[in-house]
Amino acid sequence: MVMGQGRSLSPEGDRIFYGNDRSGEMSGLNLWQSLVSCSTNALKSGALQPISTHHEFLTAAGLTFLVHVSDNLQRKTALDTLLRSRAPDFNPFLPYEEALFVADLSPTHLCLLNKFNVVEHHSLIVTRAFEAQETWLTVADFAAIAHALSEIEGLAFYNGGRDAGASQRHKHLQLVPYPLLPPGYDLPLEAAIAAMPDPHAPNPIPAFRFRHAFASLTRTMTPADLHRCYGELLSTAGLHYQGQQQTAPYNFLMTRAWMVIVPRSRDRYQGISVNSLGFAGTLFVATPEQRATLTTLGPLSLLEQVAIPLP
Repeated sequence: MVMGQGRSLSPEGDRIFYGNDRSGEMSGLNLWQSLVSCSTNALKSGALQPISTHHEFLTAAGLTFLVHVSDNLQRKTALDTLLRSRAPDFNPFLPYEEALFVADLSPTHLCLLNKFNVVEHHSLIVTRAFEAQETWLTVADFAAIAHALSEIEGLAFYNGGRDAGASQRHKHLQLVPYPLLPPGYDLPLEAAIAAMPDPHAPNPIPAFRFRHAFASLTRTMTPADLHRCYGELLSTAGLHYQGQQQTAPYNFLMTRAWMVIVPRSRDRYQGISVNSLGFAGTLFVATPEQRATLTTLGPLSLLEQVAIPLP
């Protein structure tokens, strides 16, 4: 099932770059074409192992959430067992699988395929040298994110710590191309942002009855500007932003147009794990029991249970 399509923007005048500094861009790179080619080859070789799902819809507060339901519980259970059995210091990115390499993004970051993907062309933005997943994002991280988003229109996100849905210790951001939902459906987070009466108010998204912070972005913002905006949102969301090590778990979501921060209280509720994509409006359930639980609970209530409630 094809869930996502990206596009390399051309001619050059149509491309969106943040600011005028493109020193981190690797010459001649067409990230979308590299991503498609790498995905095709990795599927043929077996290096890429998508998790087969079908999708269903759940509506809450006028927002239509996409729910990926696992088609192969046995394979999903085997995958979970494999991941749990690995040594605590296992690092899949040092070295990475050559068949999953997409492109160099900058002197500090590279792009890899997500080996066990649910959404087609789901990629990872990984630091070359080891950095812990529970450290704050840096200007270099934002240079890599901005570069990737300039080539592929989509959603970039970061699961800040295990309680925010992170599964690996090595710092990695993620990118999923648009559209994330089938034609005719709006991404819930995009629809919720469009309905904001006051984007400058604390906790401005009315549908989100939990702590969060939002900012709109412009084409002129440099990686340093984006990093500064990120720090301001962390503080606005009530996170103690200082030093290098993060002080609490959180989810980070960013497109070309906006940035959102959501502090987290736990990684799952009633067995259903939630990462950044849940707050964008796509969820994953592995069993019929989880599907029934989510239907009864509702997607927004699930998000409330794993976030920080408003006073």
